[in-house]
Amino acid sequence: MHSIILVDDHPLLRKGLARTIEKEPALNVVGQMDSAEETLGAIEDLAPDLAVVDISLPGMSGMELIKHLQSRMPEVQILVVSRHDETLYAERCIRAGARGYVMKQEAGDDIVHAIQRVLDGRIFVSDTINERLLQSMAEGGRERVMQSPLEVLSDRELEVFELTGHGASTREIAERLHLSVKTVESYRARIKNKLNFDSANELMKHAVQWVEGEGST
Repeated sequence: MHSIILVDDHPLLRKGLARTIEKEPALNVVGQMDSAEETLGAIEDLAPDLAVVDISLPGMSGMELIKHLQSRMPEVQILVVSRHDETLYAERCIRAGARGYVMKQEAGDDIVHAIQRVLDGRIFVSDTINERLLQSMAEGGRERVMQSPLEVLSDRELEVFELTGHGASTREIAERLHLSVKTVESYRARIKNKLNFDSANELMKHAVQWVEGEGST
C-alpha cells in the first residue's frame, strides 16, 4: 500500500482527486493540505510515499514547497498537478525535484497512471515536455528556441510576475514570499529588463493579461 498526500487550496478538487486515487486498492490518501506551510508541518509524521502538489498555493508557492521537500525528505516522490501551462512550468518543476507534471484539465485520465509511474521511480510528463527535456539534455549548454518570452525569468521572478498579474502590491508580494520590499522591487526591475518593458505600468498590464490568459486555459 502506497501512502499519498494532496496539497491544493481547492477543497472540491482535492476531494475529487482523493476519490479517483482511492479507487486503486494499492493507493491510500493519508492527508489533505491547503498550503505549503501546513504540509511542511505534517510531512514527517505522515511520511508519505508521494505528494501531489499544486503550484499555486496561498503563502509559500508549490515550487518552493518542492524544493523544501527535496531538501528535508528526498525519499518523498512529488507529482505536480496544475492548471499552469506545462511548457512554462513542467521543466522548472522537474529541475526543482518533482518527478512528474500533469495538467489539471487532463488529471482525471492521467492521474493514476502518473502516480503509478512516479512511484515506480520513473518520470511522468506529456510527450511534448518529454521531447523538450530530451532535447535540452542533448543540446547541453546551447541555447534552444523558447516557447514563451517568460522562459527567460527565474522561478522567483516568475512568481513575482504572476502575483503582480493578480494585482498584488509590492508589499503584499514581499509578505507572501517572505522577502523584503526592496528585494521585490529588485525582482520587478529585473523582469522589466528581461522582458524589455519600459515602465512598471507596462509590466503590470502584461502580467494581468498573462494571468487572465492562464485562467482561461
